[in-house]
Amino acid sequence: MATEVTDATFENEVLQAGGPVLVDFWAEWCGPCHAVAPVLERIAQERNLKLVKVNIDENQDLAVRYGIQSIPNMILFEGGQPKANAVGAMPKGMLERSLGLGE
Repeated sequence: MATEVTDATFENEVLQAGGPVLVDFWAEWCGPCHAVAPVLERIAQERNLKLVKVNIDENQDLAVRYGIQSIPNMILFEGGQPKANAVGAMPKGMLERSLGLGE
């Protein structure tokens, strides 16, 4: 299950996490964000990734900090650094390849 992360908790939940963290930048009004959510849950579960969600309407500083211009926007963090990202709702295999999680 994804954890909601805010400006206040991002550092602790993502940047200081022990393993890879998949961050889903989304908004309540975004249809494709809701469509891709179950796919992200599955990827996180299958690949043992921590999944967190950042609502860009409520956490605009984070959206600006990571250059989020369109959503859904997923960034894979490792060691506190962005490693790969994917923009838009897409099928599971395509999303995994975009995030560098291919076979």
